[in-house]
Amino acid sequence: MQAFSIEELIPQRPPFVMVGRLISYGADGFSSSFSIDKENLFVKNGYFQEEGMIENIAQTAAAGAGYGFKINKQDVKLGYIGAVKNAIIIKRPAIGTTIRTDIKILNKVFNVDIIEGKIFNENNELLASCEMKIFID
Repeated sequence: MQAFSIEELIPQRPPFVMVGRLISYGADGFSSSFSIDKENLFVKNGYFQEEGMIENIAQTAAAGAGYGFKINKQDVKLGYIGAVKNAIIIKRPAIGTTIRTDIKILNKVFNVDIIEGKIFNENNELLASCEMKIFID
């Protein structure tokens, strides 16, 4: 994989960046890692909150799409969440946890990507999952 900073791949900027780095990329999906620290906007009472987990899935999808644009010498395009479906939060990760988020592209129709996102902890336990419909500008 070519090396790009996460800020080159997604439109968000600190303190609203919820993905650390893209760790794998393929035509049908990609993965990111992210370490939860106590200064994170979505940490409350020592745990990364549900809305942060959903945002992490969306930003992982954005990072993968951004990487695809970059390696194809295109400008990174903005994406917008159109819908979140079947969201399940099993367990919130604590401060100090490094999560891995896997994105599987289920379908692409014109400028819409339908993805499945899953978040795992260091022990490969599933923490959360959902489907998203993302519109690419």
